[in-house]
Formats: sequence, structure tokens, C-alpha cells
Amino acid sequence: MLKKLKQKKVWIPLVILIFIVGYFIQNGNKKELTTVQYELVERRNIIHKVNANGKIQPEEEVQITSTITGWITQITVVEGDTVNTGQHLISIDEKQFRASYNQAASQVKSSGANLKKVKAQMERTNTLYSQKLISKQELEQVEAAFELALSQLEQAKASLFSREDELSKTQLLAPKYGIVTSLTKEEGEMAVGGMFNPGVLMTIADLSRMEVLVDVNENDVVTISVGDTAEIEIDAFPDTVFYGYVSEIAHTAQTMNLGSQEQVTNFKVKVKILSPPKAVRPGMSSTVNIITEKKKNTISIPIQSLTARPKNYKNIKKEEPKEKKWGNRRGNKSNNEKLSNKKEEPIEIVFILVDTFDGKEAKADEKYAVVQPVSVGVDSETHYSVSSGVKEGQLIVTGSYKAISREIQHGTLVSIDKQEDMAFEKE
Repeated sequence: MLKKLKQKKVWIPLVILIFIVGYFIQNGNKKELTTVQYELVERRNIIHKVNANGKIQPEEEVQITSTITGWITQITVVEGDTVNTGQHLISIDEKQFRASYNQAASQVKSSGANLKKVKAQMERTNTLYSQKLISKQELEQVEAAFELALSQLEQAKASLFSREDELSKTQLLAPKYGIVTSLTKEEGEMAVGGMFNPGVLMTIADLSRMEVLVDVNENDVVTISVGDTAEIEIDAFPDTVFYGYVSEIAHTAQTMNLGSQEQVTNFKVKVKILSPPKAVRPGMSSTVNIITEKKKNTISIPIQSLTARPKNYKNIKKEEPKEKKWGNRRGNKSNNEKLSNKKEEPIEIVFILVDTFDGKEAKADEKYAVVQPVSVGVDSETHYSVSSGVKEGQLIVTGSYKAISREIQHGTLVSIDKQEDMAFEKE
């Protein structure tokens, strides 16, 4: 009886040991499959948008400056006031300009009186000359004096006109309708004038007509045309989308960080806002999505599904991560590595999931990933439109990025993400 118990004690651990060894041998021979996510190829509307950031500004904005220099004696408006064409805005001290004007006016009177005197003298001289009482030389002298007096009067009138123009510039008037958006000077300060770089005294803008000035990269600006529709988001108005259209595209580029690795070339694009909100102000930050192209009811694929493979993709096999390559230990390259080192022109492809490949049938929760070359067109934020390569209703691999870019090849057996399956069944 004791011997039988000892034999049983020996056999029980032995059976357990054999079972454990067999389990690990069996599972060790199983190949670890890559898990992927997928979705159905469907038709949808593809809208290509060019995204750009910029600032809001009035379509028309006038900066009030002075061409003369003087002390500001009066400002008749404040910021936010609405002004009309011809309305008086700013007065500049006119004392010296008034004195110059009066002097020029006096010179006109003096020249006029002198001309009257010379004219009378010329008439008398003509009478005497007709009676042959004086020589022709005396007549010519009087005529020359008359021409000189006439010229002096014209010069005096021109000087008066110039002084009058200077005097009028001491009163600054509104050139057009708008709202005073800024005042940079106060009464008692100096208005610095001149033809070059004059100081800005005031800014007037029509806030009922606003636009967004955005910077568009050189790669995107070629797809934009005047009149393209735009979606406008203003930071100060969250969760609200305004609409507009492209009104102007710059012909000259603006380059930042020239000569460095961070060099950026942009073009200025103006987007007119349709029905801008009343509370909008110049300088507010805005994001614009310019719609450049639309494809309605077209077959599409997710952006993340598109990748590239060499033209000889059928000759490239998936390398199992746990498979030993004894040739590599000796310093020899495998056939796969030799194929991969050959320079082949890449093509755009996606992976389609099928149940059968090369005469083999996939098990439950497994599929074969098959390379399918595609030609894509317009892209949206999430999808490409497809002109050829895939059909509606096919299963296309959408992730993971690592699996699509490196792990799976033509004919790779993959495992389907169960969570993705459940979500798909619900749909």
C-alpha cells in the first residue's frame, strides 16, 4: 500500500510537468499577429480647405496726418465717434500761417495797384506816340514795364494761393464716413507734419465693412482663387462661424528668416467678412478656412490609411519579430533584406482586408492585409477622394500607424481589433 502511494506521488508531478512543457511548446510555435483597425470604404463629400491665421482689419481705413507742423489747439471728436465727409476734426495753431496769408494778400493788392498805374501810363504813352510826340523807344520801355507789373501781380496771386492752402491745412476735415478708431494726440501737443513719415493724429475706419488679412504658405496659395468661399472663426466669438470670400491675393511674397532652415515664404490674402458682428474690432485674432475645392458623393479613404510601398511589394514578406534568422548571426543578409535594399520607385497604396489569400483561409477575428495601389485626389481634414484603386464596401486598414508604415506587407495575416469590430457592428 505504501509503495502504491509513492508511485502515485511520483506520477502526478510528472504529468503536470509534461502538460506545462507541452503548453509552452504549443504556444511558442504560434506566430504573434499584428492587430489592426479598419473601416468600410464609403462615399462622402470631400471638401479641401486651406487653413490660415490672421488679424481682422477694416476694408478701408484712413490715417489722418498733417502736412504742416504746429500746436494742436482743438480736437472735436473722441474715439468711437461717427464722422461724416467734410466734418471738422482737428485745429492747428494758425497764427504764423494767418500772418503769411495776410502778407501775401497785401502783396496782391500792391501789385494790382502798381499794374493799374503802369497801365494808365502805357495808355498815355500810346496816345503821345500816335501823335508822334515821343519816340518808339519810350513806348517800348512803358510796354515792358506793363508786362513786368502784370507778372508781379500773377506771382503775388500764386503766393496768396499757396498761403491760403497752408492756412486751410490748419483745419483737418474728415475725408470720408467712418468711426474714429484711434486718437494718438491730445490738445496742446505738437502735430508733426511733412511729406515723408508724418505723424498719425487720428484713424478713421468703416467698421461695417471688415476683412481678415491672413498669411498663406506658398504651397497652398496656388490653390486659392479670388471669390473662394471661406469659413471664419474669431477668437472673441467662440463657437461661432462667420462666412466670407477671398477678395484679394498678393502677387509679392513675404519671406521670414531668409537664408535659415526656418525660412518661410507666405503671401498676404484678404478675406472679406459677410455680415460682420457689431462688436468686432480691428486687430482681433481670427482663423480662416478657405474652401478651394469640393467633391460630392465620391469614394474616399482615411488619410491615415494611405502609405507607400515599392513597386515590387509582392516580393516583400513580413518578417516575424520572434523568428530567428541564423544567416544574420553569420553576417549574411536575408533575402528580404536584399530585396528591401534595392532602390524601387515607391507607389501610393492602402491595405485591404480579405478572408482568402494565396489559397489560404483566415480564421475568425483574422484577415489577410492585401496591398492595393490607389490614385487619390482632393483631400479634406480626415479623408482623401479616390479616383481609382478601391471600391465601395471594401474593408480598409486604418491603424495603427506603426502597422501600416512598417509591420504589415502584402498578404500579411493580421488580427482584427475586437473593440473596432464591436463599434462597427453597432453602426
